[in-house]
Amino acid sequence: MTFPDLFAETLGFSYGRARSFRIAPDGSRVLFLRSNSGTDRVHHLWSFDVAGGSERLLVDAATLGADQDAPMSEQERARRERTRDRAAGIGAFAADEGVHSAVFAVSGRLYAVDVATGEVTALDAAEPATEARIDPTGRTVAYVVDGALRVVGRDGKDDRALARPDGPEVTWGLPEHEAAESMDRYEGFWWAPDGDRLLAARVDNERVQVWHIADPAHPEKPPVALRYPAAGTPNADVSLHILGLDGVRVEVGWDRAGFEYVTRVVWDRHGPLIVVQNRRQTVMRVLAVDPATGATSLVAESTDPRWTTIVDGVPARLGDGALVWTIDDGDTRRLTVGGTPVTPPGLQVEKVLAVDGPTVLFTGRDEPTERHLWTWSAAAGPERLTSAPGVHTGHRAGGVTVVETADLDGARVTVGGHELRSVAAESPVEPRPRFVTLGERELRAAVFFPTGYAPGTARLPVLMDPYGGSAAQKAEKARNRFWGSQWFADQGFAVIVADGRGTPGRGPRWERARGDDHAGPRLQDQVDALRAAAELLPGLDLTRVGIRGWSAGGYLAALAVLRRPDVFHAAVAGAPVIDQLLYSSHWQERTLGLPAENPEGYARGSLLADAPHLRRPLLLVHGMLDDNVLPLHSMRLSAALLAAGRPHSVLPLPGASHMGAYAKNLWQFQLDFFRTSLGL
Repeated sequence: MTFPDLFAETLGFSYGRARSFRIAPDGSRVLFLRSNSGTDRVHHLWSFDVAGGSERLLVDAATLGADQDAPMSEQERARRERTRDRAAGIGAFAADEGVHSAVFAVSGRLYAVDVATGEVTALDAAEPATEARIDPTGRTVAYVVDGALRVVGRDGKDDRALARPDGPEVTWGLPEHEAAESMDRYEGFWWAPDGDRLLAARVDNERVQVWHIADPAHPEKPPVALRYPAAGTPNADVSLHILGLDGVRVEVGWDRAGFEYVTRVVWDRHGPLIVVQNRRQTVMRVLAVDPATGATSLVAESTDPRWTTIVDGVPARLGDGALVWTIDDGDTRRLTVGGTPVTPPGLQVEKVLAVDGPTVLFTGRDEPTERHLWTWSAAAGPERLTSAPGVHTGHRAGGVTVVETADLDGARVTVGGHELRSVAAESPVEPRPRFVTLGERELRAAVFFPTGYAPGTARLPVLMDPYGGSAAQKAEKARNRFWGSQWFADQGFAVIVADGRGTPGRGPRWERARGDDHAGPRLQDQVDALRAAAELLPGLDLTRVGIRGWSAGGYLAALAVLRRPDVFHAAVAGAPVIDQLLYSSHWQERTLGLPAENPEGYARGSLLADAPHLRRPLLLVHGMLDDNVLPLHSMRLSAALLAAGRPHSVLPLPGASHMGAYAKNLWQFQLDFFRTSLGL
């Protein structure tokens, strides 16, 4: 098996590693998912005994009929696509408050397991079930089937619908497209602590436009009708309701016309909290909900004339009810408790991971290439838990912290001093990044040379390998970020991975530094990184420069050869957003505003008008079932290029979604394209 094939087969060497953790509140055990080998997609449920340092298999998904090709409901497929989960078997599980019982679905059937005994029970529930979550007391399981929110007893009795679709495009208990794809809110219902009620989302997609995507490799299958709210078009109508198991229903009231986005929902022992955001995303409000009446009251508000940023893990509350939130204070995103900033300037709070009694666990960065675990408590203030350079995250309950580490030595998970077993495949490629800071904007970058290359002994063609979007960084001190970069380097390239303006991890000002210009700053940053690297490092041949990327990186690659052919000589653009008007509302409007109010910004960032200017080789790659960046982006650019008489190449990926970057042989295809295009 070639390395690109092995990378695809192992999902970037992630199969076989522990993931999706839940810690018992007394710190005695940790539940997690893991497959049986590095090439096995089927995940099983495991339990780790913290005191004894031993693990045991709780649920073997294969005994329940799970395999790599098991059928999957459309709702489950959509959930896994939004979370970028290509695994099979048990894709997710939920436990009660004491972690005595866990529930999950396999091939659409609902199951529960007794954590102490390992006894698995198939619940007498409707199918195909998804989104299974047991109430905190362990008595009742809620789940979704065909848009209906249902409940069934933990004993498998009394299955019934709490809320059925009351319109042709209505669902209960599921997030709408924008919540899951743009806000990272993957839930559509939340249990009350006493297990007697739920807070549930009702989503009506009737006013959302319908787009169709089809797999040309399967003409016998009907196209998928996708409710997709592009920029400036109507969003789904989202409302929240308190649903009692006794049949009582109370609608939650807030200014839904002014604040149509529900970004977060929390229901703890102090009551429900919801976070709502206006369409222009300049105001975000934390509202307390009275579960008896549905009335709401303002708890906190964040405003910004450009946009407010959704931070995962907040709001939360300490045991005394103090609100855990964040503020953008100048150039620092700071943690606040009870309205008071508790982290120092310069430490960029990224995500709140847990509140364990008086302690808050969160991730933060004081150097953009590293992410560390921190805790805060009133007694000790902020304290850093991790020291080794790398990218760390974690989970905490009962005084026990699960630490997930990815660094330049590898990836591992530790619990109470014990390292969880990994059966992931070993990569034959060993990334050797050289981290540098480039140019006047101090762009963080990683540079790769062929293994065994002595700098300056030969002039190497250059391959820029950016992402460049606001969703993630790429130049981080973690080996698993760079499998592709090193492999391409080993084929005879100098590869540069540079994070420009607008990427996270460097503070609010850096995130907003592009303003509403999608194209100019991010392209200039790649040009500056390339030239600064050539001045710093010998051997870079600037007469042979390629660029590759996926999603935001795909847009950047196409942009590069269309607008700076003097610098970039060939590009591979994977799943690029070509027309800014055709991407999703919440994501685009965050930076560009409403199209009616900023038509120039949308036009400036779109690439169709640039088609006549193409002078360099361009390969467009797109998954034909991509429901995030729809294939129409690449198809429309190809049509415009054809109309302008500009030669180019298109590689459609039948059956592939936005995760088409993991398609087998794709890297080899790109390599051959660059070798031909750059005359290698």
